[in-house]
Amino acid sequence: MASEGGATGYIVHHLTPLTVGEGFWTVHLDTLFFSAFLGGLFIWFFKGQAEKATAGVPNLTQNIAEMLVEFVDGQVKDTFHGKSQLIAPLGLTIFCWVFLWNFMDLIPVDLLPGIAGLMGMEYLRVVPSTDLNATFAMSISVFVLIIFYSIKVKGIFGFVKELTCTPFGPWMMPFNLLLKVVEEVAKPISLGLRLFGNLYAGELIFILIALLPPLIQPMLSFPWAIFHILIIVLQAFIFMVLTIVYLSMAHEDH
Repeated sequence: MASEGGATGYIVHHLTPLTVGEGFWTVHLDTLFFSAFLGGLFIWFFKGQAEKATAGVPNLTQNIAEMLVEFVDGQVKDTFHGKSQLIAPLGLTIFCWVFLWNFMDLIPVDLLPGIAGLMGMEYLRVVPSTDLNATFAMSISVFVLIIFYSIKVKGIFGFVKELTCTPFGPWMMPFNLLLKVVEEVAKPISLGLRLFGNLYAGELIFILIALLPPLIQPMLSFPWAIFHILIIVLQAFIFMVLTIVYLSMAHEDH
C-alpha cells in the first residue's frame, strides 16, 4: 500500500478516518467501533475474572486482573482524599480503556486497513487515541465529573465562592474568576491534547517506517515498538492519575 498515491497519499490515507455525515455532524465510524469494541473487551475480561475468581492459587488471567485492580486502588488511596465509591472503578476503567486504545498502535499499520479495503471501505483509522474527538470526549467526561462533584461537595454557593474569591480574595472577583475559568478549562484541554499528541506522533512514525524499504523496516519498527510500549502505558497512567487528582481537588471542602 505504500506505493499507492506516493508517500503523501499513503500518510493521508492512513490518518483519514472512516466517516459518515458532513460538517459538525460528521461521525467517525472507525473510532466509535474500535472504542466500543475495546470497551466491551475490557468489560468481558473483568466480568469473567470476577465470576471465576477463586481463593486458591490464581491463574494467569486472574493474576493480571488482581494486579491491575490493586495497582489502581493503590493510586487512588495515595492520591484521592475524599470519599467516593466511583473513583477507583473510574480510574480502572480509564486506565484499561485508554491503554487498549493506545495498544492498537502496535498493530501493523497496513493490516486492518488492508482488510477493510477488501471489504470495500476506503479508509480505516484503527487507533482511537489518534482521533482528537475521542480524546476530547474522554477528557470532557472527566471535566463534567469535576464540575458535578465540586457542586455536590461544596454546594453551589461554595463552588461560586471558590471561583470568585480565590486566590486573591473577594476584592478581586473579576480577576479571580478569569484565572479560575482558565484553570478549569485547561484541565480537559490538556488531558485530551496530551493523549492525542503522543499517540498521533507515534502512529505517524510507524507510518513513516512503513514507507522505507522492506529490509530496513524491521530494524526500525521493532525498537520503536518496544519503546512505544512504554509510551502507551505511560499515557494511560497519566490520564488516570490526573483524573484522580482533579476529582480529589473537586472533593476538597475548605
